[in-house]
Amino acid sequence: MRRFLVHKANITKAIARFIVFAVIFFAGILLHAATVYKSGVTASYYADKFHGRKTSSGEVFNMYGYTAAHKTLPFGTMLRVTNLANGNYVTVKVNDRGPFVKGRELDVSKAAAVKLDMIKTGTAKVRIEILGKGEGGNAGTSGSSGSTANKPKATSTANSQVKLEKGALYDIQLGAFSKKENAVNLAQKLLRAGFKNVSYQKTQTATRVSVTKVPAEKVRQMQEELRAKGFTQQVVRKRKS
Repeated sequence: MRRFLVHKANITKAIARFIVFAVIFFAGILLHAATVYKSGVTASYYADKFHGRKTSSGEVFNMYGYTAAHKTLPFGTMLRVTNLANGNYVTVKVNDRGPFVKGRELDVSKAAAVKLDMIKTGTAKVRIEILGKGEGGNAGTSGSSGSTANKPKATSTANSQVKLEKGALYDIQLGAFSKKENAVNLAQKLLRAGFKNVSYQKTQTATRVSVTKVPAEKVRQMQEELRAKGFTQQVVRKRKS
């Protein structure tokens, strides 16, 4: 009798474990399916002229950030956008309304467009997945679900081919932020990485972070050093006399 009760208890525990596993498994499937918002829709990216302007959410648009515009999704919604042509994906935060061009579902920042490898084409067919609400802490997470063999690595560098004048000094901007504390954080990262002449400059719309006073003949070398340490978003500007 005792052996029977022990055997029965073991069966009950096994059934309970199976039920828990099944609930978790099917809940995971349902949750994953629910994240897919739309697939096969067209995404485009913001023109440079919108950099520094206020978005519909009140935030200042930063072309080097990872944000997006959508007509209806709530501000703060985190999305994973995947380029169906190459498998590249990036995480962005909705902070604006648009696009207002017929047939387009999403506008992404230039930084996000670089990650998706859609700069040359201007638009791309994408899959949009809703990750939830957030403050952008994971925005910019990117990768590729496809093969990367023989595929050149994107440098995500703006105006890297700007003409350099011999004897002139240049600043290499690494970011522009609406919140000063974000600019300070980036400046500290650059200093910890060993870069000198790091400064941040406040404008009417944003605070820029740059490596400054780089001689023309050393600009390309400095850009490569910055890229090697993960500072890929770059804008080269000639210093005013």
